[in-house]
Amino acid sequence: MQQLINDILHDMSEVLSAKELYTLQIVLQKNLNTQNNQTYPYTNIEYMDMFISAKRIEGCSERTLAYYKATIEHMLSIIVTPLRQVNTDDLRTYLAEYQLRNNCSKTTVDNIRRNLSSFFSWLEAEDYIIKSPIRRIHKIRTGSKVKETFSEECIEKLRDSCLHIRDLAMIDLLYSTGIRVGELVNLNINDINFEERECIVYGKGNKQRKVYFDAKTKVHLKRYLEQRKDYSEALFVTLDSPFKRLKISGVEIRLRKLGRLASLDQRVHPHKFRRSMATRAIDKGMPIEQVQKLLGHQQIDTTMHYAMVNQSNVKISHRKFIG
Repeated sequence: MQQLINDILHDMSEVLSAKELYTLQIVLQKNLNTQNNQTYPYTNIEYMDMFISAKRIEGCSERTLAYYKATIEHMLSIIVTPLRQVNTDDLRTYLAEYQLRNNCSKTTVDNIRRNLSSFFSWLEAEDYIIKSPIRRIHKIRTGSKVKETFSEECIEKLRDSCLHIRDLAMIDLLYSTGIRVGELVNLNINDINFEERECIVYGKGNKQRKVYFDAKTKVHLKRYLEQRKDYSEALFVTLDSPFKRLKISGVEIRLRKLGRLASLDQRVHPHKFRRSMATRAIDKGMPIEQVQKLLGHQQIDTTMHYAMVNQSNVKISHRKFIG
């Protein structure tokens, strides 16, 4: 009998909202005498905790999990009804009011929408809800903005501003490999192959990939390691005792300081090195598929968003191929 109810609900899911489907389920269970006294086996918070656990098993980083949790917790603090009764209008109102209350960008609101969509899609896939109420809320158009990259001149100014060989090696490694800052701080000395000028990094989902660095990076990394007095296995450590592994926040703070010392008129942060590497590689003729592999992107569209193709190269190519 329960299978019959499930079949009916599935057939009606395309024409009824989540709230209407829930009402239909209650009516069917009542009239077919299959009503379960435990209508809500879990609380909203318990559903969230199970979702976070599932994402952890999938390999999401702790930083990503914290973002998921903060987003969902805030939504649950505003929409207090049981998740099975949450409908599309509830979520539309929540997102609209969130943007007004916090005066945040469309990009921020869309990131929240995407996180909530992942949560409700998981609830639907696990049969905790009949239909995701956020399915009808589409991606928020944010407009395209050309993101800055570092010029060769900026990189040289940053190098000149380095007061310690560690910072020089760090800048060179970021710029030549395009690795994520999280991958950088997790590197160990044993991960580096100086002979082949390559290293193994663990990206999103703990996926392993090989990246390569240039001769300048090799020289500066070796100099940095030769002057180290600690016994840490970490590739990059703090400058002061007890020489702990450098954290993401430590890298970000250090790069901002170097940007100020170099008197750069643009913000210096780790991700800009990654975008700059991708742009430089494509400008020099590296196939986009190879850039995708180096960056560890699953989708080539993501790589295209990272790489800002030099307009002068577009002009040269047009004259070469079109005339």
